[in-house]
Amino acid sequence: MKRLHVDRARGLRRNMTDAEHLLWRHLRNRHFSGWKFRRQHEIDRYIVDFICPNALLIVELDGGQHAELMAEDADRTSRLEGMGYRVLRFWNNDVLTNTEAVLEVILEALARAAPHPSPLPRGERE
Repeated sequence: MKRLHVDRARGLRRNMTDAEHLLWRHLRNRHFSGWKFRRQHEIDRYIVDFICPNALLIVELDGGQHAELMAEDADRTSRLEGMGYRVLRFWNNDVLTNTEAVLEVILEALARAAPHPSPLPRGERE
């Protein structure tokens, strides 16, 4: 079963949506204020779109098909939150048309998280 999830996650990484590609350009390689994100990452029985492990933050992007899956999405979110994660959900259209606002919400959620992954040494300030 584990191998099935790994193969599925790899397939999802190879076939990302336009919205996932756009958001990943901002989140990858610690470009987003130094926070490390992973994409199409396996957690328990789920594969989440993006995760910042240090902040226990998951970012999910929903396409139009999710309008019919709201109950399943709510259950998934509840289970992930039960594991200690915070989950942010955005519609693909919002990512594509209002990217800066989406990034701002993610940054605000990270600011409420644990300490920054690359804190300044003691005594130094920005």
